[in-house]
Amino acid sequence: MADLNERDAKLVQYLSEAYGKEKELETSLQAHIGMTTKPPYKKRLKAHLKETKAHAKALERRIKKLGGGGQLSQTSVGKAMAAAKGPLHLVRGNGEQEKMLKNAKTEYFNEHEEIATYLAIEILAEKVGDRETAKLAKGIRREEERMAKFLEGQIKALTGAVVTEEVPRAQRRRPAKSKSARKAAQG
Repeated sequence: MADLNERDAKLVQYLSEAYGKEKELETSLQAHIGMTTKPPYKKRLKAHLKETKAHAKALERRIKKLGGGGQLSQTSVGKAMAAAKGPLHLVRGNGEQEKMLKNAKTEYFNEHEEIATYLAIEILAEKVGDRETAKLAKGIRREEERMAKFLEGQIKALTGAVVTEEVPRAQRRRPAKSKSARKAAQG
């Protein structure tokens, strides 16, 4: 590896951290795909796994173009940690819906961590005049934001499914009557 100046060393550091997270999430997403029974959710996880792999490849190319690369071997630790967590995710919660809900919450957390990471890379790159890295970070950040928005919807739907699956109907809140229904009841 060539000697990097301070600017490129800092960019490589941030990009390498993002690369490590992407590689870790590949393993985690594969485990979650295997546990997901809702076809639309599973389909979106598979699509995001492809995006995640593409992000890692783009980051790796950018790191190498900046003169880095030795840091990329450190990601095996993150992948090993994610692989170890996979079986633990199988025992989360009581029912199938709750397990998927807990996975969606973990994924949502990870997406927001990635959004913050890519926002920092984008701003760093802009501040040091690296348009190519800023553009890469911005594009990936937008994909992560789309995934987070999807997961937000899944969390809402899965929470409702948990209630239906695990809380007796008599213990659920009755839907509030609309304003027109209240007026009609009052006469």
